[in-house]
Amino acid sequence: MNLLMVETQTGREQQFPMRDDYLKEAQKIISDPNILINVVSRRTKQLKFGNKPLVESLERLNPEDIALREIIEGKISYDLYNPKDN
Repeated sequence: MNLLMVETQTGREQQFPMRDDYLKEAQKIISDPNILINVVSRRTKQLKFGNKPLVESLERLNPEDIALREIIEGKISYDLYNPKDN
């Protein structure tokens, strides 16, 4: 099991466990670990604030694993900021 370090609203860091198999599959899609962490972190916050998961699961998953599954199944993606686009 791997840990995702996320800074909370109070400025403290909190650890969240993630399933290794989901993490490895998601890394095949988003190979840059910094981008992967940012995508998972942002989606996790959305899920914790009440957004509905975009994937279904028979088992109870924590928000971090749901975010990874959404990446794996192509339900969420990301765009890199490019200042030249503005």
